[in-house]
Amino acid sequence: MHREDLADDSCGIAQTLGVVGDWWSWLIVREIAGGLTRFDQVQGSLGISRRALTERLNGLVDHGVLTRRLYSERPPRHDYVLTRTGEGLLPVLVAMQEFGDRFMLGDGSLTATAGADSAEASRVHALSGRRIPDVSLSSYDGSPVPVRPDGSWRVVYLFPGAFVPDVQGYPPGWGEVPGAAGCTLESTTYADRHDEFVAAGADVVGVSTQRPDQQEAFAMHADLPFALRSDQDLRLAAALRLPTFRASGAERFKRQSLLLDADGIIRHVQMPVTDPAGSVEEMLTVVRRMVG
Repeated sequence: MHREDLADDSCGIAQTLGVVGDWWSWLIVREIAGGLTRFDQVQGSLGISRRALTERLNGLVDHGVLTRRLYSERPPRHDYVLTRTGEGLLPVLVAMQEFGDRFMLGDGSLTATAGADSAEASRVHALSGRRIPDVSLSSYDGSPVPVRPDGSWRVVYLFPGAFVPDVQGYPPGWGEVPGAAGCTLESTTYADRHDEFVAAGADVVGVSTQRPDQQEAFAMHADLPFALRSDQDLRLAAALRLPTFRASGAERFKRQSLLLDADGIIRHVQMPVTDPAGSVEEMLTVVRRMVG
């Protein structure tokens, strides 16, 4: 099939490839989703030639994937920002990342954790010192809430999924996925130590890719004193390239935790997390040391 034939093709895959059909375009979308929105930032990160980057940015703008926002008039300079159409590519990016982690960089095993020497763990630890992008997650009523803290440090623990026993039910095969179990224990341990985290200068937010109503039901069941937030659209997962696994038709976070300072800079990470309750105690020790 020739590229010029795509306009008359009814295949959605072919149409998508007509817009982001080469690897540079995908990597450009990845960088912009991660918060590198200016030409020189993207060019420096990818090492792509200025001419090739200009061509692809123009193409992505023409196809409605990106839009330009002027930030300097003299000389004219723009931020490149994902449109609603562009945000529709984020689940594809996450799926590509998960495929690469599992089958290209891993042994193909389905797991909710990762080895300490894995590419996934290295990628998460490399986030230390990086300011978290301006990403919002869904609250229980579906309204957007920024991930960045507001005036205090913040622990963001990411977990596969927590469910109300005998009400929501676990996804099929959940117990067979190594590392998937333990979300309730992790959440209730954070709840038990919540006052100590607050006294040490940090609030706590739990994040999963579950629907907000599922999270609200669990938070009420477990009597959590802090909020859970939904990344059901995978904005945070794509922005930080956080490790995920696919189970029962949905992308789920592998268990990992981030400590953000008051400016939203990642100061400490936990990955892999093989002891959910122990990781809470470890994070509290880190918060006391770094914040106090």
